[in-house]
Amino acid sequence: MSTPNRPRTKLVPMPSTNMLPERDIDKYPVLECRNLGIDFGGLSAVKEFNIAIGRTEIAGLIGPNGAGKTTVFNLLTRVYKPTRGSVLLNGQDTANMTTAQVNQAGIARTFQNIRLFKDLTVMDNILIGMHNSMRYNLVSSILRLPKYWLEEKTSRERALELLSIFDMESTANHIAGSLPYGAQRRLEIVRALATNPSLLLLDEPAAGMNPSETAELMENIVKIRDTFGIAILLIEHDMNLVMGICEGIAVLNFGQVIAKGTPDEINSNPAVIEAYLGKKKEA
Repeated sequence: MSTPNRPRTKLVPMPSTNMLPERDIDKYPVLECRNLGIDFGGLSAVKEFNIAIGRTEIAGLIGPNGAGKTTVFNLLTRVYKPTRGSVLLNGQDTANMTTAQVNQAGIARTFQNIRLFKDLTVMDNILIGMHNSMRYNLVSSILRLPKYWLEEKTSRERALELLSIFDMESTANHIAGSLPYGAQRRLEIVRALATNPSLLLLDEPAAGMNPSETAELMENIVKIRDTFGIAILLIEHDMNLVMGICEGIAVLNFGQVIAKGTPDEINSNPAVIEAYLGKKKEA
């Protein structure tokens, strides 16, 4: 796995086995998983998953196909109910939350397979993502009272600001399904940002992108973190992207974390190399 030039970040141990970027160590982690696990029909799909994400960290979750990475995302967003363990979001246990409540509490995500409202406009897709922040009531909406129009105007201006991150303002009135594949990927990220998350989960954001699009995506992920001051956890198979922008990386294999550390530490970890390449036979 190649190691491109990138800013070096010092990871500092927490009281637990987790680590955070040094700049975040004086703040409570945006996310902390403690012994998280889930069983399906007696089979442990994820077990003893422990991780912490700093409040402004770009972190990676990598591993071979079928390692359980998307299952972890489904646990974090309460699509799946954990069999054991806990998830703390901004210090609050999410055990009694629904998926919608987890989103309202601060987690937004994208998916491996793009999930847009493809028959609606780009603008409408983003406005749907803003439903948590809309402040007008049903009466204002039905009667089109001044408060409704003010909220609509504010929301549309905000949507254009978010689109500007990817220079997509000109697509606001385009039908989402008519956009090129890469633009649909970017729109899904914008819609997730519209929910005002403190943690953004990206599930293979570079899937299907060419090298030029991937390089631009890397720049934009860092830009999103810096602009909004949020944390980002991504699943990705493109190791140039992972090693280029992630500060802390956890490696999952058969549902269990086999390594955690900086890109340099992960890049040279024998257990990680074996998980990806297989164990060499002795001569």
